[in-house]
Amino acid sequence: MVSHPRSYPWSSYCVNAEAKTSDLITPHQEYLALAECNQSRQQAYRNLFNAHMDSDVINDIRTSTNGNFALGSERFKEEISTMLKRRVIPAKVGRPFKTK
Repeated sequence: MVSHPRSYPWSSYCVNAEAKTSDLITPHQEYLALAECNQSRQQAYRNLFNAHMDSDVINDIRTSTNGNFALGSERFKEEISTMLKRRVIPAKVGRPFKTK
């Protein structure tokens, strides 16, 4: 998509990390909890984007997002499946085995 979140036109990065103004974005509780003052909060938010994500984690996120599947522990997936009353993990590939 883009090399950095600030380049994506619908990202809130510029508002949260660079103090740009927007009538569309309201700070949420998790963002406000990053620090007491705006400058420290913006720095803490920018630091969140400095972490390297393992390629396996990125692939898991993409697969889950593209397939509309739950992403998390097996217990979490079971709870979500029960709550939604539908499958939230990929189906097994191939035809079912014949039973005699």
